[in-house]
Amino acid sequence: MAAEVTEAGSRAADRTFCREVLPRVSRTFAICIRLLPPELDHAVLIAYLLCRVADTVEDSLRLDAEDKERLLRHFSACLEPEGPEAHPLRAAFPSPGDDEERLAHEADIVLREFRRLPSPQQDAIRPWVQEMCAGMADVVRRKGSSEDGAAHLEALATVEELDRYCYYVAGTVGHLLTDLFHLHAGPRQRERYHALDSLATSFGLGLQLTNIVKDVADDRRRGWSFVPQELCQLAGITPDQLHDGRHRDASRRVMHRLIAKAKDHLLDALEYSTLLARRQYGIRLFCLTALYFAVQTLELAERDDRLLDPDHKVKITRSAVLHTIAMTRMVAPSNTLVRWYFRRLAGTDWARARPGRPATSDS
Repeated sequence: MAAEVTEAGSRAADRTFCREVLPRVSRTFAICIRLLPPELDHAVLIAYLLCRVADTVEDSLRLDAEDKERLLRHFSACLEPEGPEAHPLRAAFPSPGDDEERLAHEADIVLREFRRLPSPQQDAIRPWVQEMCAGMADVVRRKGSSEDGAAHLEALATVEELDRYCYYVAGTVGHLLTDLFHLHAGPRQRERYHALDSLATSFGLGLQLTNIVKDVADDRRRGWSFVPQELCQLAGITPDQLHDGRHRDASRRVMHRLIAKAKDHLLDALEYSTLLARRQYGIRLFCLTALYFAVQTLELAERDDRLLDPDHKVKITRSAVLHTIAMTRMVAPSNTLVRWYFRRLAGTDWARARPGRPATSDS
């Protein structure tokens, strides 16, 4: 009996940690997860925290490239049914400097919660997080790490490299979520699942590109640019000159190209969301809320003259967040209303008709 009480206490403490750390590492995702049905919300929360552990390792300025690769490989192995514990991550972040590092330091807590999930949910999560770890290790090998962001700027070379990076860090998440949604819906939704899966990468890329646009100045301070050299060259500048006020017009052209790319992927995200069955109300809420937040963020970024200012942050207001959630609850059951609200947020020029897309009903 004492052992059972101890185990119950350990489970409760682990779950509490995961619930409490989530809004500290992602306020937006914490809001969206609460909209999911009870059978899904915890699995999605744990999957997201696993991804954030990998992301923290890849982003760390205190680790060199060799250590990052080693830790990403080890963390990937931890996800196997008989995998090791994450002691090397605890050792890599002995005195966490922020909530992300604290999460990596306590990765074993998240792994314990992962192993408590039903086996089908573990199987839906594992391969995608492992592919993310492998992709991040590849990125680390190519870009190395920069201790002095102000002295040297590392940048992706091509749009193809940007797409590959976004796939590893976000496209994989789109497929992970789609697999969890399919488990929840059951095998009778197989045809719908294949349609969703064909759009899952694009949904993930749309959200990631939005984050890249929003965080372009923050990334510059860390010595990294996700804006490809190829796009800068088309405007006649270098990545180093992107934040130089003397090249303001060229810099804005570069960012508008990146914003247009994100918009195109978010149109796929809209199609993804309308393909979800109406009875999957909580899942529709989750996807649409994330989509509408991204749409508003891009609209702000496109109009913001201070987008590239290192002392400025593009951010939708708390009142806009609350209004969006309320509106999403109203429109989510109807694809007609879903598209109407998208057009209201994005404008008619963005929310253009896309020929060749299958029509989706309110079923």
